[in-house]
Amino acid sequence: MVSHVPFVRFCTTLLISALVAGAPPSAFAQQADERGNGLLDFLRGTQTGSQETGSETPARRVPFSQRQIQLSFAPLVRETAPAVVNVYASARVDVRSPFMGDPFFERFFSFPQMPPRVRSSLGSGVLVDPSGLVVTNYHVIREADEVKVALADGREFESEILLKDERLDLAVLKIEGADPFPAARFGDSEALEVGDLVLAIGNPFGVGQTTTSGIVSALARTPSGISDFGFFIQTDAAINPGNSGGALINMSGEVVGINTAIYSRSGGSNGIGFAIPANVVRSVVEAAKSGADHFARPYVGASFDRVTPDIAEALGMERPAGALVTDVAPESPAARAGLKAADVVVGVKGKAVDTPEALDYRLATLPVGEPVEIEIVRDGERERLSLPIERAPETATEEVQIGGQGPLAGARVAALSPVLAQQLNLPIAKKGIVVVAAARNSPAASIGLRPGDIIRALNGEEIESVEQLQRAAEADTRWWRFTIDRNGRMISQTMRF
Repeated sequence: MVSHVPFVRFCTTLLISALVAGAPPSAFAQQADERGNGLLDFLRGTQTGSQETGSETPARRVPFSQRQIQLSFAPLVRETAPAVVNVYASARVDVRSPFMGDPFFERFFSFPQMPPRVRSSLGSGVLVDPSGLVVTNYHVIREADEVKVALADGREFESEILLKDERLDLAVLKIEGADPFPAARFGDSEALEVGDLVLAIGNPFGVGQTTTSGIVSALARTPSGISDFGFFIQTDAAINPGNSGGALINMSGEVVGINTAIYSRSGGSNGIGFAIPANVVRSVVEAAKSGADHFARPYVGASFDRVTPDIAEALGMERPAGALVTDVAPESPAARAGLKAADVVVGVKGKAVDTPEALDYRLATLPVGEPVEIEIVRDGERERLSLPIERAPETATEEVQIGGQGPLAGARVAALSPVLAQQLNLPIAKKGIVVVAAARNSPAASIGLRPGDIIRALNGEEIESVEQLQRAAEADTRWWRFTIDRNGRMISQTMRF
């Protein structure tokens, strides 16, 4: 039997000597670099192509030659940057004197009508369709009266807002042009792994396009204060003010996320940025293409909570993971699937579910109309159920706009139903009259009413119906006392208005 050990040692010594001396790699090493299955890969015990798993994706490895170290991101930027646009939003805001409403100053002074102030915001967006569909963040165009889109080549267009979703912090705009627009293609955000290289392209500070590089530093992050949707890609690629709505791209030039926020105490990039996964963005874009003005999430008809270590121990689980079912609405998809209170959803379509936010993400990316297999833990045993994926049913719940001169004027309210509770991210079992929205510059908005607030009492009356609230809110009085239920916390306030 012939031994190859001397030959292998000789080649190893030759390669290491060439790299240490700074010499160009030998022809043998260049072939190994180009073909991906050369001697150095053999010595490391790695193979490109991953034939064992049947995947055609090259195995991940660190650079090992001078040629690889000199590689550039420029081709990816040239391919994707034309699709990244600047988004300028402006809104007219009524200016109100701080002394208006005060009886003393109103008695002795007159307050002239002040001209409205123009408030503007600057962000980024991504062209995702040659017809002119642009994805950006909702907070970039929030309450905007006019939105303009400027392309990388200097052209500027007026845009129409097709769809906006505050909970996801996404919006879809439409611009019109004579020729097809440069468009970026979506990638599969599910394929991302911690450590993958990514680029963030946007328009920070309004100085023009900039590109930063980094890695995916975490997946399935649930930062608070960004939006109700809690499933983000975390990256250390610098995302500065103005990058909101820009593209996070992978090494194939595909959009794998929409940059949305940074974690910072100073306002600058501290190496922690968050992006909305492309699989969710793709679903929102498809909804806009179908003519919908909002993204309709699948209706489940159940409330979920986190699994704590104590709950996991009580349910016989090895670790605290999953979405704990706390309540199930009658005749809902969850009820028909057989879900019960105290069940823990730990998987959807073969993908692990560690938190309620992860479950929300998994369901939001599924097509409506087909059942999906979910895995649950019940009484310490794992079971599989078939959950119907359906749109929220049409309800007879009527929304009413509060009028009058009181502090609740401008609020749109409705009686809570299971469907509305899911839309507002409230427990299914909650009852009462809930604030659905507060008109811009209205008294309701000025006192801080938010969607999801449940009005429990007004001027000594326990509120049980929309008609009762409307009558009490439009009463002719200057003193107001009200109690609201905000995320289970009762807030009472008395004011002269």
